[in-house]
Amino acid sequence: MDASQQQVPYHVRMDSEDALKLVKQGASLLILDVPPSTSFGIDQQMFVVGPNFKGVKMMPPGPHFIYYSVASRHGGDTSPITGFFLYVSSSEVIVKSWDPKQERVVNLPDENEAERYAHGVRNMEFDANLAPYDLPHHATWWHLSNYINQATINRLQPVGGDISIMAEAALVETGPMTQAEKKMYEHSAMLRQRFPDFSTPGDNQGSQPSSSGRCFYTRLPGLVKRVGMSTSELTAMNLDKSEQLESVLKDLYGGEEDLLLGEFQFAFIAFLMGQSLEAFGQWKALVSFLFGCNKAPLQSRTKFFAKFLDALYWQLKQGLKGNATSTQSPTVDDSWFTDDIFLRYHYKNFIQLIRDAQAIDGDLLNKTKRLRKLVESVLGWTVDEDTEIDEDDEYAPVVVSEEDATIKDD
Repeated sequence: MDASQQQVPYHVRMDSEDALKLVKQGASLLILDVPPSTSFGIDQQMFVVGPNFKGVKMMPPGPHFIYYSVASRHGGDTSPITGFFLYVSSSEVIVKSWDPKQERVVNLPDENEAERYAHGVRNMEFDANLAPYDLPHHATWWHLSNYINQATINRLQPVGGDISIMAEAALVETGPMTQAEKKMYEHSAMLRQRFPDFSTPGDNQGSQPSSSGRCFYTRLPGLVKRVGMSTSELTAMNLDKSEQLESVLKDLYGGEEDLLLGEFQFAFIAFLMGQSLEAFGQWKALVSFLFGCNKAPLQSRTKFFAKFLDALYWQLKQGLKGNATSTQSPTVDDSWFTDDIFLRYHYKNFIQLIRDAQAIDGDLLNKTKRLRKLVESVLGWTVDEDTEIDEDDEYAPVVVSEEDATIKDD
């Protein structure tokens, strides 16, 4: 999108006085030398840029996700999407540039030069080249990202910051994939063949293959074994993840519930906007893990689960086709969820848990009803239907055998 010549995909209408105020109060992202016809996205909006495009202005404080795909110099396919998170403050100016050799957005190596450009932005020298942020839809973005803070980004982002499915070439899927996942995985394999020189920041910084361009997501517990516990006790613990949730929050998130929710939102955005299969896997693991809790939603973590259901509602509302707030908003085909029997199983059990509870928090009940209405209308999932599940799947409920219950002391 060219800020002055090309038709914009959204409109920000206001008088000149209000516009000037928002420009000065909002953050700005200046990106030099972006190739024309590049597909550029910020939060829910993605558009094709013109020759005069140099970034975005009026960005509200908080987290944002920038992503882009450049047209091939040889014609045909565009490059894989690359994305990165930013956390901006009021009036902040971030300066980056396009590196034609690496075909990605990079920081300016000279800090003094970057500051000179930032000074130019503050003096309105690039105002005509900066597209206004899509303020009318910022409320939706807030619901998708309100638990993401700078600490979340620092903890989860890959080496160098860039998220790309091209860095997931060695990713081994431990669980079965839906047809939608298989299609994206096959598409990424095709892109790796057509763009053999495509690199991520980690490729150039000597990082290990396990971390190069890959996010550092929290590893959730699988089968839990404890010395002295009977088979029935271990089965009960693995069927109800509530005790494991307490350990995860304490040991991996420092007791901060919002950090887990921040990772939940981070993963969904990296999947929806950044097309990361690894992110979808982490999102699905978190949903299955939390839906696998029985006691926590009704007793110790009621408020947390109300927040989780609210976050999930907005993700599905925004991410599924037919519910997006704009025709330029990234969406996924419903088959990502409708074909996933395992998510469906955990969702059904959770809804039944809430429905059958004798006493329940009003906010949690309302959030559950709202989510159920959306899921039934869009995905067609009903609580009363039977759902068969493969016991070998990593997200299936665990029944501990006598052999599994045996733990040898070293």
